[in-house]
Amino acid sequence: MAKGIKQKSNGLKIGIPREITFQESRVALTPSSVSYLTANGHAVVVETGAGNASHFTDRQYSEAGAEISQGKDEVYHCDIVLKIDPPTSKEIDLMHPGQLIISALQLDQLDEVLLRRLMEKRVNAVAYEFLEDDSGALPVIRAMSEMAGTASIMIAAELLTNTQVGKGELLGGFAGIPPTQVVIIGAGAVGEYAARTALALGANVKVFDNNVYRLRRLQNLLGRSIFTSTIHPNVLEHAISRSDVVIGALRGKAGRSPVVVTEQMVMQMRPRSVMIDVSIDRGGNFETSEVTNHEKPIYRKHDVIHYCVPNIASRVSRTASYALSNIFTPLLMDMADTGGFHEYLRYRAGARKGTYLLKGVLTNKTLAEKFGIRYQDIDLLVGMFS
Repeated sequence: MAKGIKQKSNGLKIGIPREITFQESRVALTPSSVSYLTANGHAVVVETGAGNASHFTDRQYSEAGAEISQGKDEVYHCDIVLKIDPPTSKEIDLMHPGQLIISALQLDQLDEVLLRRLMEKRVNAVAYEFLEDDSGALPVIRAMSEMAGTASIMIAAELLTNTQVGKGELLGGFAGIPPTQVVIIGAGAVGEYAARTALALGANVKVFDNNVYRLRRLQNLLGRSIFTSTIHPNVLEHAISRSDVVIGALRGKAGRSPVVVTEQMVMQMRPRSVMIDVSIDRGGNFETSEVTNHEKPIYRKHDVIHYCVPNIASRVSRTASYALSNIFTPLLMDMADTGGFHEYLRYRAGARKGTYLLKGVLTNKTLAEKFGIRYQDIDLLVGMFS
């Protein structure tokens, strides 16, 4: 901790481990956020190299007031561990009862064995993708979705050029040349920001979704220059056959994302057109989608370029880290001001929505039904544990 700054008696001690998941480049707190937290009497322990992939150095963290740890042991001695991906088996070994872990849950990929080990450790666990703000929105999901939507169009623009395997076109509009035809499937946050970016570049944009409210909202936001439609197979097939770029951004209410683009539709597309499946983390919207990664992000099928990387936000990890840090920093400050995690839960219903373990007790109904584990209502538990 920086000289002259003392930790408050009710100050938080926050650990930031280095992510070890394949191609995860983000970090939960930036040096500027660490500086703000330490200036307010909280202690932050950062594992060496935690910010390297986002180009934040150990020296920057140290100068911001963090203590740099050479391993994970000291990080996991902290009362709060804040990380991006779910904890691994080795990380769970380092946890202690009563500790708070804030990370992604990744419900579709969660291992029952790891969940039961977390329960045995009697830790408190929060899945940040389910945290709600005062308006009922999901701030982390919203931020990452906005970023993925914008990035998907930028990726498509690059894939259309000669430097990749594209047809050598500039995405957008140019005087005397017909504009790029962009089809976006899904009118949520990803679809909205993909549409904003494509329109800003001068493309012709068509958005499909079965939620009429979302389509109407998008048209009100972006104006009549955007074409919207519910997902009628014949209309969608016609639009895709004339498209240069197709973005898959449609999520199911639970479980797998719906497949709305068949292989037959892909076969009718223009040669070397681009398909980006943002929903690939839940199975994808295209029948021809196969999971790829940042090292080998594309493949060609039926002479159409497919980009199916699950973690697009990690491609712009520095920006994503700032966005996450802007969400986590006020959350931690609020937690400290209310008197700690359990008091924080009493006053923040949105935080209760994201909490799936409270002192080792399962509080998430979806997880309970998925694995056949008994759960308890978090509202009742908060009253008991306070």
